[in-house]
Amino acid sequence: MSLWIAGSSLLGTIIIFYICKIIYKKYKKEWLTPMLVTPIVIIILLLLTGIPYTTYNAGASVLTNLLGPATVAFAVPIYKNVNLLKKHAFEIFISIAVGSTVAIISSFIMALVVGLNNELVHSLVPRSVTTPIAMDISNMIGGSPTLTAVFVMTTGILGSLLAPIVIKICRFHNPSSRGLMLGMGAHGAGTSRAFEFGELEGTFASLAMIVAALISIVLTTTIFPVFEHLVINILLP
Repeated sequence: MSLWIAGSSLLGTIIIFYICKIIYKKYKKEWLTPMLVTPIVIIILLLLTGIPYTTYNAGASVLTNLLGPATVAFAVPIYKNVNLLKKHAFEIFISIAVGSTVAIISSFIMALVVGLNNELVHSLVPRSVTTPIAMDISNMIGGSPTLTAVFVMTTGILGSLLAPIVIKICRFHNPSSRGLMLGMGAHGAGTSRAFEFGELEGTFASLAMIVAALISIVLTTTIFPVFEHLVINILLP
């Protein structure tokens, strides 16, 4: 029975996602995005049926394992527009480096301000990196990969939902600026949203997501421990 439920959970998750995607494409409402609606529907179904999360995840975890290959697939649009990216390489790198640094520092400071414990702090720090890499970073710095996945998903959903508002307020008309903002601020979900604006936006978002992940790995394993020690032991004795 458990094996049947596990298999059904995998197929059911895919079906629910595509139904949500069809509805989203039809009505074009931000709050109907599959990234937001699909988890809610699944949670409701699990509560109504009484199926334990561990049983559900036995099948659905296959999708989690595919996050890595899915991230690599974002390299395709980058290759197609490599000449354009080379032309603006310096500006792109500086923008992503600054964005990654601010994301890590702001997450850390915010966690300290609200009084989170050490594990939660380290789980929150890599929230602006795509899920598979964020989970690895979390594990390396003493966080909980599972909690990090939740923080990453929340960040991605909120980022993709708020993106149109931010773009309108800040008057981001350039495809590169819109793409970099979405890829840096909302990683996978933001990149998916960027492709809805156009191929160039999606390309820049893909690059931002990948480069931000690489920069974040370096920052969280080298500079962040020093910064954390400085803040906790010297500035906040």
